Amino acid sequence: MINQRKEFRQLAPERVSYEVLEEQSKIFSENEILNTLADSLSQMLVVLNPERQIVFANKLFLQFLRKKELKSVLGQRPGEATDCIYSDLVKGGCGHSEFCRTCGAVNSILESQIGEQSVKECNILNKKNEALDLRITSTPYKYAGNAFTIFSINDVSDEKRRQNLERLFFHDVLNSAGGILDLTNLLNEVQSQDEMTEITEILKRAADNMVYEISSQRQLLAAERGELKVTVSEADILSVFSGLKNTYERQEIASGKKIRIKKSQKNYILKTDSALLRRILGNMLKNALEASLPDSEIVLSCEKKNNKIQFSVHNNNFIAPDIQLQIFKRSFSTKGKGRGLGTYSMKLLGEKYLGGKVSFKSSQKDGTTFYLEV
Repeated sequence: MINQRKEFRQLAPERVSYEVLEEQSKIFSENEILNTLADSLSQMLVVLNPERQIVFANKLFLQFLRKKELKSVLGQRPGEATDCIYSDLVKGGCGHSEFCRTCGAVNSILESQIGEQSVKECNILNKKNEALDLRITSTPYKYAGNAFTIFSINDVSDEKRRQNLERLFFHDVLNSAGGILDLTNLLNEVQSQDEMTEITEILKRAADNMVYEISSQRQLLAAERGELKVTVSEADILSVFSGLKNTYERQEIASGKKIRIKKSQKNYILKTDSALLRRILGNMLKNALEASLPDSEIVLSCEKKNNKIQFSVHNNNFIAPDIQLQIFKRSFSTKGKGRGLGTYSMKLLGEKYLGGKVSFKSSQKDGTTFYLEV
């Protein structure tokens, strides 16, 4: 890990001229056997020069990007070609932002450039808020005094979606169903009306939670397919906050914790999809509760900024820097493999469907705040 980080900091931002790119590209594009083999593969294939720029790509890769000619990606780096949201944050481009330190593609290329074949997984969120899960194999290749990298790509997004659905959806639904079953078994032992009322109320909350988990998954799948319908209506902020507070303070994850609406919070009326707004803020609140220790306080607030409303959900927990770099990736989670959909769905629903901006800040001094600006 130390060597990788050291190598990462030594990445050169320089790129070769277009004339050099064309010469490097001819080495591969004029090789008829190589082109036939590359285009017959069932996986995407790219060749990178020492500066990590694309000099060759097979038809499958171009089709994946909805491009017709190599010329459209010639000289780009992988993150730039796939439109990664972090690819143009700094002047050096793909591979040079702080977020690139955890990128599987970048680290795979680095390992190949020191002579090792490297296989890693890479999670990309592009500028259309589409999540890509890719399995990368980088293989060193020397030719005519140049050290190229054979960069093959398998799109495993569908596989990851199925895994996430199985692990997350069935995990949560089975937990809810198991709780309901246990409670129904208790009904035979109830001896008073008060006990019956209490168990009935708990049963209702467990059933509501199961329906919520099912509808959440259904909504997320529709959103990823671009089939989610946005229904605009008026929503008043205090009603939204009160509803979220009442819903979550009765759940197990809120035990020993306090949910508070900011004192003297002004009420605003806005036109948006109320259901999506509640879903996004609900995910923020749920994450804050899961991250907080007993006796902690989570604060809901919003303020008007330049004709926009900025919602915020604050907790006192600090997110470690290495986790911050991966927070919105589809398959990443601190809660275990296959559990990373909450923050990803916030960004997908908040930006692609509500046309807003989802972000967060975290420090040891001030804790963590997630924001939704609409």
